[in-house]
Amino acid sequence: MRKFFRERLPGRDGVLQNRWLQPIRHWLQHPNLWHLNRHSVAGGVALGLFCGLIPGPFQMLAAALLAMWLRVNLPVALATTLYTNPFTIVPLYLLAHRIGLLISGTSTERPPAEFPELHWQDGLEMLWQWLLTLGEPLLIGLPILAIGLSVTGYFVVRFAWRLAVQWKWHQRAKRNAERL
Repeated sequence: MRKFFRERLPGRDGVLQNRWLQPIRHWLQHPNLWHLNRHSVAGGVALGLFCGLIPGPFQMLAAALLAMWLRVNLPVALATTLYTNPFTIVPLYLLAHRIGLLISGTSTERPPAEFPELHWQDGLEMLWQWLLTLGEPLLIGLPILAIGLSVTGYFVVRFAWRLAVQWKWHQRAKRNAERL
């Protein structure tokens, strides 16, 4: 598993030499951000799956900041956010909406609220009220789906990593037995 990730992810030195990252270079030098072990990769996958459902262009920014704070593998966290794209975002948000409907007990027959006419002074408040009336199931379902995906991803990576290690041990024992 380590070889697979090492071949596909950018190296620490290459990232640290980027001139755009000079202001935050001291934060990026922590070794846990770059280690490829079962814990850091699983944490990076979980973080990427969680941040992948953040709306808009803030997915990678949130994943990078949280990876630096939680000290999990940064390149893995950033790469994992790419599971959401124009083809997958609509089904994922529909699934989150369904989860929100189940949790909140809201009826699906409720007509959608009209988009409010926004004014300069109270535009954000009116937009928030509209989102609450229309998107309450989505606002409930998105965090639940994000947490579910991240927990599942964490344990799947830990399990797959363990299986890969056991398979390598088995192969090594088999080679050693053949030599004798």
